[in-house]
Amino acid sequence: MSVSLSSSPQLQSQRRSSPWLWTAFSLCALTAITLFFIPAFIIRPFRHQSPHALFLAVALRQQAPLDTVLAAVAAFILGFVLWRTATRWRKALLALTLLLVTISAVMARMNYFEWIFHPIAGPGFETEAQSKLDAGEMIMAVRLGSDARAYPISEMAYHHILNDVVNGVPIAVTY
Repeated sequence: MSVSLSSSPQLQSQRRSSPWLWTAFSLCALTAITLFFIPAFIIRPFRHQSPHALFLAVALRQQAPLDTVLAAVAAFILGFVLWRTATRWRKALLALTLLLVTISAVMARMNYFEWIFHPIAGPGFETEAQSKLDAGEMIMAVRLGSDARAYPISEMAYHHILNDVVNGVPIAVTY
């Protein structure tokens, strides 16, 4: 009597990965991805940011460098264990998820806010008549002696700081 090994219940149970491994993998991957994406999503120019949301974003941003590595290592270990028993589609899902985890772990170590809020290389000014500002647009204005400048809030909200010289006096304009 011959017994097929592929049909033995013991081998089939070894080939199937347990749901708790998939759950643990998903939680680790979600943690790594969330630690990068939540601060990046909350801190965006021209969007309302509540104090509570900013507090959350800054707290997550501070924890992200260490915690994304821990979650990524755990996700890779679990992904390796799951890979051996996964179907083709689950392997593709594992690979895509691990790619996102890797990107999140790398990006958590970069100051991507400098990319978003890049400094203005040098101020450029127009006369009031040449300006394309709406009549109701808010500005910050500086007058020193006979020299006056106006800085649109919409531009300053994006860049946050501008170094300028007004009537020979260096100033830092910030919003």
